[in-house]
Amino acid sequence: MEEKKKKKSIGFNIIKNDPTDGHGGFGVGALSLDNVSPVFVDIEEGEAFVDIGAMHARSAVEKGIKFLKNKEEVPNGKPYWLVWVTIDRKAEGPYYAGVAACEMTVDRSIRRGYKSLPEHVNRMDKSMKRHIIVDHMDDRSKEILANYLKNHDQGMWERSEQKLKDDLNAN
Repeated sequence: MEEKKKKKSIGFNIIKNDPTDGHGGFGVGALSLDNVSPVFVDIEEGEAFVDIGAMHARSAVEKGIKFLKNKEEVPNGKPYWLVWVTIDRKAEGPYYAGVAACEMTVDRSIRRGYKSLPEHVNRMDKSMKRHIIVDHMDDRSKEILANYLKNHDQGMWERSEQKLKDDLNAN
């Protein structure tokens, strides 16, 4: 019996700490995702919550769902926003530095959903680069997200850029 050998692939690694501090070997140039959190906005329930499983598309919202590229193929999908929130530090303390939202729908009855994977990856990248991209969200979702960020840490909210507060209509 001849066994087929599988080629060992190098998967995406989430590297803790600075990957460029000294050794200069494998992993140099990789991004650190330590300060990025996926926040879901459940529009119908009026709540926001963090689910770290979304870092690998394994959140409670996404589990068991086959995602399609056409929004029209999931006409009865429950709407969500997946918001990538990046935290940075100023001299005064931590603040919400990057916030970028992506649309998503899920229909549990047919185990199908809609999301654009390239959009999700690009928005996570934009968040990590300290961009604020929330102006395309509906007003109710903006309010839910703003309240969540304020209540999570009032000091972080106060230290955040005015653009975030303006774009979320939460001055």
